[in-house]
Amino acid sequence: MTRKRYLLLIIGTAAVAAAPLGSRTGLLPVTVALALFALGLLVSLWALARGVLWVLRRRGSELQQNRAAIALSLAAGVIVVPAATILPTVGTPPIHDITTDTEDPPLFDAIVAIRGDESNPLEYRGPGLAATQRAAYPDIQPLVVGRPPDEVLDMSRTVAEDFGWEIVTVDPDRGFMEATDTTYWFGFKDDVAVRLRPVGDDATRVDVRSISRFGGGDMGANAARIRRFLEALTAAGS
Repeated sequence: MTRKRYLLLIIGTAAVAAAPLGSRTGLLPVTVALALFALGLLVSLWALARGVLWVLRRRGSELQQNRAAIALSLAAGVIVVPAATILPTVGTPPIHDITTDTEDPPLFDAIVAIRGDESNPLEYRGPGLAATQRAAYPDIQPLVVGRPPDEVLDMSRTVAEDFGWEIVTVDPDRGFMEATDTTYWFGFKDDVAVRLRPVGDDATRVDVRSISRFGGGDMGANAARIRRFLEALTAAGS
């Protein structure tokens, strides 16, 4: 494998590894980190493909072949995890605000003051967004739990804490909770509102809204977050 390809492989792999770290630590702005990650991934994949062809064609000495195989294996190990995370999300709609109640979505309260001026707006974008969500995530629906609201609120807080969310507000009088979830790779902050309403004497309707602070599309993250939360709440209430 030529020195140029080795260099490209090293640079690309380093960019893929450094971009999420830079974003999580605040050393890189989110836009820069995403651009660096995308560029690094493309460069790495190109150099990786060319390197594999070079090895398969058995060019160079046996020592060069072995060194190339080791370098390619290490690079593939770094690239495969983020690539495997991203590829299944290809085709998800470019939306970042998901809710179980598209007619009357839960409203945020205390989180408004801590989101920052550059965050996505919290105003719900109406029928167009609702239609897109229903087409992409038809399973995101309200949940009815056979427990009174005060118990469900305690359960909701426990689930959120188990997930590592940062609790911002818990209001028993309103049956309301706000929390922030920080994503694993880039440290993106997504905000969650949980609204509880009584149904009959001993049941509670649970509505959840999850919205990203940054970006036009969330690659399905907010729907996955709501789905996971409701599944855990169902298990806790059974």
